[in-house]
Formats: sequence, C-alpha cells, structure tokens
Amino acid sequence: MNPFFQFVKDLSGRLGSGFSSLNEKDPTSVAYMRNLERQMKEKDVLSLPFNDLPITVFDLETTGFHPYNGDRILSIGAVKVKRGEVVKEDTFYSLVSSEVPPSDEITQLTGITEEMIHGAPSLQEVLREFYTYIKDDVLVAHHASHEKQFMQHATWLALKKKFQHRLVDTSFLTRLTLSEEHQLSLDACCDVYGITNEQRHHALHDAVAAAEIWVESARLVQGQGYSNLNDVYERLANMED
Repeated sequence: MNPFFQFVKDLSGRLGSGFSSLNEKDPTSVAYMRNLERQMKEKDVLSLPFNDLPITVFDLETTGFHPYNGDRILSIGAVKVKRGEVVKEDTFYSLVSSEVPPSDEITQLTGITEEMIHGAPSLQEVLREFYTYIKDDVLVAHHASHEKQFMQHATWLALKKKFQHRLVDTSFLTRLTLSEEHQLSLDACCDVYGITNEQRHHALHDAVAAAEIWVESARLVQGQGYSNLNDVYERLANMED
C-alpha cells in the first residue's frame, strides 16, 4: 500500500474519521489523497526556513507569449538551490522539438534555430525528464506567470496531467529588497546584485541568474527578519492593504 495512504488510514483509526473507507484502487480516493498530500506538502513548505527549502529555479525559452494561441516551448533550463547556495553542478537543460518554428526575431534573441529543434527530443520526453529532475521541489522563476502558463499548457498537452508544483516568483522577495525601478527585468536585478549572466535568453543561463537573484534576495530578507515564505507572504499582504 502507498505509504501516504497507510499513514492516513492509520490516523483515521485513532481519530475515528471516515478516511478508513478510502480505497487505493478507487480513482476518486486516489485523486482525493493526492490532493490532500499536495496540500500538506505545500503547507509544510511555506513554514520551512529558507535554507531548508527544496528549490529548483527554471526558465523557458518559447516561440512567443501565448501557449493557448499556438506558441510553444523551445528549451527548458534549470538549476538546484540547496542550503542557500546555487548548485551549478546540478543543472538541467534541453531543447524541445516543436512543430512551431521560431521566428527570425526569436532565433536572433535566443540563438535557437529551426534546425536545432528538429533534432531535439519531444515535449513529452523533455517534460518527463524535467519532472524527474525537479521531484517535489518548490519551483522558482523570474516573471513566473510566463513559465506557469506554459507549464500548465504543456503538461496537459504532453502528459495529460495538471501542473501542480508550487511556483514562486522571484519578485516575492525582490519586492522587499529592491527599489521599484529595479524589480521589473532580470537584467535590472542582476545589475543591482552584481550578478553576471553569461548568456542572456539562454534558458539555463537565465535560470542560473534567477537562482542567484533568489539566493541573494533570500539572504537579504532573512536579515530583515523574515524566516520563511509565510513571513514574506504575510508582509506582502499587509503592503497591499
């Protein structure tokens, strides 16, 4: 039996709840338990100290900005952050085969040509490898709404599954550490922090730069007295009031 199923069934026996009727082979029970497990993990993650957060920072290069209007992922790059350090030896990068070729403008921006993506692995292959790499890490991205909508669309398109990882935008921290004029672009944040991005608009290099922004921002917010994401979210909520 799945360990999490067993844990909840054991707990239900002690508390007298109705969980004992859950069946590991019943799709409704499985869906319920997966959702419960995800919620429990998310709750725990929010209260973890920054240095204990399991983090993967990632970046996508795409053919445009609108996945539901036909734009597609061209490449995925990612790097791990452990104990408050960017682990540059632990990275992920892959081009993605696409039926939508990059425009001349995108090729000039990213260096990705139509010939390069023709020989690349399929979206399904790349996503399976990517999810194996990230496990249940918290995902971080710069301007994360772009990554989120593409991951939601691509995960369903290729794997027929929902994108369920917690995704945190670097701006959640930089709003507390940088002046408003420096919060918009990756380049502006890098300039303020003295971070060198070796190749702009390359998914892996942009992911590493975003990871360094996250690490430096986390160091600064901890110096301001914020210990975890819960603290940050509470502060941001108060700023909006």
